[in-house]
Amino acid sequence: MQISRRLAAGLLAAIALATTAAPGASAELRPLPDCRYDDDLTKYRAYADWRRTLLDPIYMVPRSYAPTDLLSTADAGLNGGYLVRSVVRDRLRAMGTAARNAGAPLAVQSAYRSYATQESAFAAEVRRVGYARAVKQSARPGHSEHQLGTTIDFRSYGNTTPAWNYTDWGTTKAGTWLKANAWRYGFVMSYPKGKTTVTCYIYEPWHYRYVGPWRAKEIRDRGLTLREYLWYWDGNGY
Repeated sequence: MQISRRLAAGLLAAIALATTAAPGASAELRPLPDCRYDDDLTKYRAYADWRRTLLDPIYMVPRSYAPTDLLSTADAGLNGGYLVRSVVRDRLRAMGTAARNAGAPLAVQSAYRSYATQESAFAAEVRRVGYARAVKQSARPGHSEHQLGTTIDFRSYGNTTPAWNYTDWGTTKAGTWLKANAWRYGFVMSYPKGKTTVTCYIYEPWHYRYVGPWRAKEIRDRGLTLREYLWYWDGNGY
């Protein structure tokens, strides 16, 4: 079910009011849950729900979730070898061009990952750093936004060093440009700095999810994280 922009704005206004009103005033809104680890199927998990699908340590999509409209990132004018959904292509191309013109060219480090690929990636991370640390910096299979096909890990063009190997890739020319401008093209940083207790993952300045320009602007203007925005999307939490 599509929700009107006017209604969506009203819901977000209600969230803002609830968080500033007196205790008890937010009783109609289910609070964002604390970070915990569960395997509940997310409420909006159809392919058409890509804008509003909430994935976090609690909510997941099934193993069978695999978009059928995947295409190469090369079709968006960036380096190939990675896949994104067709809905991402045009805005990704425009963003890549703008970043290049601004002297902050981007490259793709990772994009769509199947359930099986994420399963292997998470297992490798557990072997590397242990489970307790791994779950804070790598999503368990089914819980990864990369499985949606609308999420990209970026790096600096011309430098093959993965963004996560920097002390803070967000301070590089490409990272700084993305933080300031990605919303204009519909992309949101899923795990911003200082928000780990809300997002449940460590700061990842390279990890951006496409939600469309209007929603990206709303998230930016309201000062919400993506997880908060999606949790309250239907006005009553999941």
